[in-house]
Amino acid sequence: MISPWLCLVISYAIGSIPWAFIAGKVEGIDLREHGSGNLGATNVVRVLGLKTGVAVFAADVLKGFLPVYFLPVYANTLRPDLWAFAFGVAAILGHVKPVYLLGRGGGKGVATAAGVFLALAPLPSLIAFLVWCSVFALTRYVSLASVIGAIAMPLSIFILHPDPTAPVFLVSVAVAAFVIGKHRANIGRLRRGEEHRFVKTPAAVADEKETSGR
Repeated sequence: MISPWLCLVISYAIGSIPWAFIAGKVEGIDLREHGSGNLGATNVVRVLGLKTGVAVFAADVLKGFLPVYFLPVYANTLRPDLWAFAFGVAAILGHVKPVYLLGRGGGKGVATAAGVFLALAPLPSLIAFLVWCSVFALTRYVSLASVIGAIAMPLSIFILHPDPTAPVFLVSVAVAAFVIGKHRANIGRLRRGEEHRFVKTPAAVADEKETSGR
């Protein structure tokens, strides 16, 4: 068995793996200096193409899913269910403030948070994901889709299990507030009509055509 505190450190370390940064370096660029400058899957798609973006998104989701799903089994504690929430929060913080990049240049935590709740609440996670897809398809605003998707998570949890004191609901509210806070600049631009819709670079467009043609 492993100390839950060590599991917490492991969760943060896993969450800190900067897959977007690594993907950029493989291509010889620093993604913090291209596109939106954000180390998230959206900017990877925008700059490096669809295939790379999907791979980074999946890796970022796993950063949240794996610690929450597996570590509670090995944690030396009487309440692994409660520690699972702590492991998820640690993974999200690692994504936002990655230790390997000295706490600078992380993403906004959306994909990693999705992985956390995929382990904690699979059905509400699916609902929130479908909401994200719907909002993005209608508006082409990734930021708006992320904010609405974040709100959909606690709402879905509460509708399916109407207990306002349930730990999973309380954590989902806190994570949703955190994600919305990370998008406060985007929200300001949306209100002013200055937010840019998702636009892919020519490389990303070519990559998508190649994928769809197979």
